[in-house]
Amino acid sequence: MAVAAPGQLNLVESPSWGSRSVDCFEKLEQIGEGTYGQVFMAKEITTGEIVALKKIRMDNEREGFPITAIREIKILKKLHHENVINLKEIVTSPGPERDEQGRPDGNKYNGSIYMVFEYMDHDLTGLADRPGMRFTIPQIKCYMKQLLTGLHYCHVNQVLHRDIKGSNLLIDNEGNLKLADFGLARSFSNDHNANLTNRVITLWYRPPELLLGTTKYGPAVDMWSVGCIFAELLHGKAILPGKNEPEQLNKIYELCGAPDEVNWPGVSKIPWYNNFKPSRPMKRRVREVFKHFDRHALELLEKMLTLDPSQRISAKDALDAEYFWADPLPCDPKSLPKFESSHEFQTKKKRQQQRQLEEAAKRQKLQHPPQQHGRLPPIQHSGQSHPQLRPGPNQPMHHAQPPVAAGPSHHYGKRPSGGPNRYPQSGNPSGPYPSRGGQGGGYGSGPYPAQGRGPPYAGQGPRGGGRGYAAGDPNYPQSGPYGSSSGGRGANTSGNNRNQPYGGWQQ
Repeated sequence: MAVAAPGQLNLVESPSWGSRSVDCFEKLEQIGEGTYGQVFMAKEITTGEIVALKKIRMDNEREGFPITAIREIKILKKLHHENVINLKEIVTSPGPERDEQGRPDGNKYNGSIYMVFEYMDHDLTGLADRPGMRFTIPQIKCYMKQLLTGLHYCHVNQVLHRDIKGSNLLIDNEGNLKLADFGLARSFSNDHNANLTNRVITLWYRPPELLLGTTKYGPAVDMWSVGCIFAELLHGKAILPGKNEPEQLNKIYELCGAPDEVNWPGVSKIPWYNNFKPSRPMKRRVREVFKHFDRHALELLEKMLTLDPSQRISAKDALDAEYFWADPLPCDPKSLPKFESSHEFQTKKKRQQQRQLEEAAKRQKLQHPPQQHGRLPPIQHSGQSHPQLRPGPNQPMHHAQPPVAAGPSHHYGKRPSGGPNRYPQSGNPSGPYPSRGGQGGGYGSGPYPAQGRGPPYAGQGPRGGGRGYAAGDPNYPQSGPYGSSSGGRGANTSGNNRNQPYGGWQQ
């Protein structure tokens, strides 16, 4: 298939797409799931190439093929760039010979359709959630530069992504970052006169103009999301974790100030502006909240998180920002350390399993109180390692791939967690129940921001609570690696009437 020159859309489409069966691939492991598909790591049987198979969910469709999949296929067949995920082909599987009641099923259109993508080892959220993981400044610059380069290519070719978030930024073990999940993407015109839906972009990364109900917008909506990602990488956690749209707007106002005709000319004409006016004056506090960022990072972040979308920095201008040309410079992607595969779907599943184990241990302790013994438990031999200790920075995990050095400033060791707590605070023996403390997550202390990415937010479910962006309405699919994940970067509501405010809430 002919590949377009840089900056040009690829208009030559391959006629062979859809001619091969999914039986050409062997499914190895599920790496993602969402409202409109599952994603599998798979191997092509003849060549041994590892790919990602995204199964398009058809069971909930009453009007044919999902529009989100049509958009994604159409756009990805035309976009070819080193920082945009490569859609290799479409494959199919035949429908079942019999229906659910066991009767012969002659409908040949009941089969499944799969999108075949190049395989990427990580997504940004899954990588950041690894225990003990912390990104260096050169590493953050490297990822941000690739993100902006890929996004600039999309915007030059008049494509809005409309769902920039960590789980849609895929990274391979060579350090290459690629934009993925174009299910909400669409083309746009330079005059911004078309009426577009404002029910896009995961809540935590959604810009104020969409929350206020505008239907006329352009590339600036993606740049707000990039600013949220940028601050999250430096800060170690999400900066605007709202549970619903009104709370999200309030968090934006508290950080960026309340919009008015002075800082955002024309804002009073946006449909829901009067519904969500803050009840008190709010000043812009970006520099105050992120005063620990270096000067150049803070200047770039201010331009990305500008309330007025017409004044928000473009991807092209952001690439020319002083931040990327000041020391320390962005590192070479190939110099970054290599890790085991880590996608948000997998890290979330591990956190759920850990919580289930802890809850089971707690129930067991309540049902079977510790008994007093006549003698103390045996002391472990000094030559033995503690069975409950996790590997420390100099003890790689069993079967783990050894890390590759990324320079003297890179830290990626794991902190050991606590072992069995044999003695309660009273001094009495309590039986060998494991300690629940010291999980070892989050960024460690060091020369970079001390806030660190911590464990999931308590009481809110994974990353922000609510239904999570993978469990919303089918007509607003939220996604992870290759466009299909689970997790919870804030709730995503999808209404049929884009001109209605959120449940009549008023400030």
